[in-house]
Amino acid sequence: MESTGSQPALLSQEEAFARIRLLRSPNIGPVSYRQLLARFGHAVAALEALPDLGKRGGRQYRAAPVEAIEREVAAVRKAGAKYLFHDQPDYPVLLAQLDSAPPIVTYRGDRALAARPCVAMVGARNASAAAIKLAREFAAALAGEGFTVVSGLARGIDGAAHEGAFPATVGVIASGIDVAYPPQHQDLQERIAQQGLLIAEQPPGTEPKGSHFPSRNRIIAGMAAGTLVVEAAPKSGSLITARLAGEAGREVMAIPGSPLDARSQGCNQLIREGAVLVQSPDEVVELLSGFDGTPRSSFRVASPVFDFEPEEWAEAEPADLASLLTTAPVAVDELIRQSGAGAAAVQMALLELEIAGLLERHAGGRVSLTS
Repeated sequence: MESTGSQPALLSQEEAFARIRLLRSPNIGPVSYRQLLARFGHAVAALEALPDLGKRGGRQYRAAPVEAIEREVAAVRKAGAKYLFHDQPDYPVLLAQLDSAPPIVTYRGDRALAARPCVAMVGARNASAAAIKLAREFAAALAGEGFTVVSGLARGIDGAAHEGAFPATVGVIASGIDVAYPPQHQDLQERIAQQGLLIAEQPPGTEPKGSHFPSRNRIIAGMAAGTLVVEAAPKSGSLITARLAGEAGREVMAIPGSPLDARSQGCNQLIREGAVLVQSPDEVVELLSGFDGTPRSSFRVASPVFDFEPEEWAEAEPADLASLLTTAPVAVDELIRQSGAGAAAVQMALLELEIAGLLERHAGGRVSLTS
């Protein structure tokens, strides 16, 4: 197999390929992927263990076909993209802190942009002309202060933020690295890929669908010390990004607007719920310069994170959670309390159920049986 992109010296081509195959296998998400690596040490061993883990969870299991991964690697190469793994030095530092961070992304462009202080800017697709102008001006000012502006390449506020900050901007897309979306931003997406940084979590060739956008939003929020919402309706996807930022313990900021304009109600609602009101780029710079992980906003409490030593995983026998799990989401820390088992034992039981396709993971560190 030819090179899949820049990788640490200790990551062999066999292991890199196995990691991609592991992540593309059924029922493997970011949490279960990391737990499998922690449990078995490397992806090659984790792949070998999957059938037995699936059987213990109550289902037969087959990993992703080797041929499918070979086609994916070829498509990434054809697109002029490379893989970036979660434990590589150039993986965005703040994003890596998320329990749900994508273990592997593909990218085009300048990875150094993600190493600079980042601010996410999001807002309405059908934004007002005044808000688009404001977003462009804020982004240009923030880029001038040394920030990289991260957004999602959507119409409206996203596009204005990218244009204002260009080339100091990161575009995170909900499709494969070789798919332009929305079509109106095809040229902008290509410019970002060539002079900024373009990131995709989905495999090449993947068309965007509804479930991909919240996943994209968590990357946008996760890369940045803070998220600024410029204009948003009450049910805007931008509010999802803001909530994800709050759950990650990052700063949440919003520009207030007229209560008579529905496109401002989302921002006003965020401020009412604890987001920081900002009216100038200088205020954003003040909030994010030297961000130490303690946001001034009280928008959302961070989700609990469970870490284990490798020996704890190796020794863990899965806890009995049969009587505790239903289709209603419940926090993992609540399962640990009620089961009386150790954290590693509970997580091992959840891992087996997830691999068998019987468990769903939800925001805020909650889980449920599949409906």
